[in-house]
Amino acid sequence: MNERRDTAFIQDWLAGGFVGSEKVLAEMLATRGGPIYTMVHNPDDFVGTPLEDAQVYTSAIQHWPKGVSNYRTYLPFMPYQVEQFDLTAYDTIVSSSHAVAKGVLVGAGQLHVSYIHSPIRYAWDLYQQYLREANLTSGVKATLAKVVLHYVRLWDHSTANRVDVFLANSHYVAQRVWRTYRRPARVVYPPVEVSRFDHTRPREDFYLTMSRFVPYKKLDLIVETFTRLGKPLIVIGGGPDFEKVKALAGPTVQLLGRQSDEVVADYMARCRAFVFAADEDFGIVPVEAQAAGAPVIAYGKGGSLETVVPDQTGVFFGQQNVESLTRAVQIFEEREHLFDAATIRKHAETFRPERFRAEFRAILHAAEIAKQEGRDPERAVLDLQLESL
Repeated sequence: MNERRDTAFIQDWLAGGFVGSEKVLAEMLATRGGPIYTMVHNPDDFVGTPLEDAQVYTSAIQHWPKGVSNYRTYLPFMPYQVEQFDLTAYDTIVSSSHAVAKGVLVGAGQLHVSYIHSPIRYAWDLYQQYLREANLTSGVKATLAKVVLHYVRLWDHSTANRVDVFLANSHYVAQRVWRTYRRPARVVYPPVEVSRFDHTRPREDFYLTMSRFVPYKKLDLIVETFTRLGKPLIVIGGGPDFEKVKALAGPTVQLLGRQSDEVVADYMARCRAFVFAADEDFGIVPVEAQAAGAPVIAYGKGGSLETVVPDQTGVFFGQQNVESLTRAVQIFEEREHLFDAATIRKHAETFRPERFRAEFRAILHAAEIAKQEGRDPERAVLDLQLESL
């Protein structure tokens, strides 16, 4: 009989850099150690990060042709692969999921807590947008893609019953968890490393945006707007749409590509304001900008409504188009004198890692005690009072 151990962590994949979900995973590991199971792992992406020396187990996709570099093409196989992990030796399973991690198989005596960054967006909320942007609206390939995503949705919905407790990274995501799975989720905001940002430096005359260059981030909208306005804009980040966005950039727009954390913190400390145009589940980067004392000009939908305080830490625009963003920039400049860097930083402090660790530790403890006592872990977590943490 195998000796039971404490906790195992499941991450969709560990490739593409130490960004949002990976930072959440690192903070989880800081409160409760354990091995990580994941579809694919690229160790080079995590050198110098808290996940550099993590104990990682991968799926068979790791060894398939271009499995690590083009892992997304193997999405149809991921539901099967995540079910192949043998986790019978662990008492507690924690999944960090925006794709398939929550679908891991667990036993009746095991506790499964799933932190949802988002239900699978390209299978649910962004289904039609994904097909349009991938040019998969008609033809044989389009039909195949639609069939695959249909079965991904069926599988994803059915696996909700494998989770004892859902946690969500925002109220926006909690609403989508309810709509998709008909399950309540306790909101635990992601951790943001506010301590590495300086909010005391003088502001300079340039705007800043930073993101992966993918369609839903709407970097093309930001670049086109600031090109038309003739206002200085710094763009940090890389990704598949880099050349497309670069072609839109006028003389006042500089694309710097990917940059180190130190360079990012420097620009955030000096920018006039940070611009964010995505309909994001939470959005860690706008909170990082606020930690640096920078006001945020944000699309008024999704996670931004929970991280940006209008007229205190930023302004919103209502439509993802040039006219709406242009008006928001004008409103910001009219009210710029009202924004105080210390006030903005104080708001960002509410998302500090210490708060995340305390909440996650208390939630996991409450769920484990309830499981051991034969009570409902979900109800125990939903009823848990965290105000004093």
